[in-house]
Amino acid sequence: MAGREISVKKYVVKLSEGERQHLNELIGKGKSPAKRLLKARILLKADASEAGEGWSDSRIIEALDTNASMVFRVRQQLVEEGFDAVLSRKQRATPAVPKIFDGEKEAKLIALACSQPPAGRARWTLRLLEEKVVELHIVDHASDNTIGRTLKKTSSSLISRNNGSFRPRQTARS
Repeated sequence: MAGREISVKKYVVKLSEGERQHLNELIGKGKSPAKRLLKARILLKADASEAGEGWSDSRIIEALDTNASMVFRVRQQLVEEGFDAVLSRKQRATPAVPKIFDGEKEAKLIALACSQPPAGRARWTLRLLEEKVVELHIVDHASDNTIGRTLKKTSSSLISRNNGSFRPRQTARS
């Protein structure tokens, strides 16, 4: 219990009138993600300024059906990182899944897709490209979906229906 009291004193929430108004509007609309709304409610209840409610952590936990670590983290983040940081999602430092094709490998894939297709084929398919990039050791593995997404990003995509060879006809409007 003593640890909690120290954390309350260490990370004191004092909101300005503008911040309180912003939080009340956010809660009133109810259109934000649930975690953002919970953080807004925690801040309002923990506000120790004159206009705030100044609730204890245990009272906030009980009233909002949350846990001590959530209340502690919201207080800590407000004090250390600021008001906007509490309500916005933190961006990941690294992507969840690393990219298979970096700039150099993507360039090799595009060059391959623009080259002559294998003998007996009129054009490259995603499956053929998938096999060929592994065979040429451009990448260790890649799915046809990954190949398609990578090629779709280029403006001269060979896999799109309209690869720039013609313009769609204008239709009469009624």
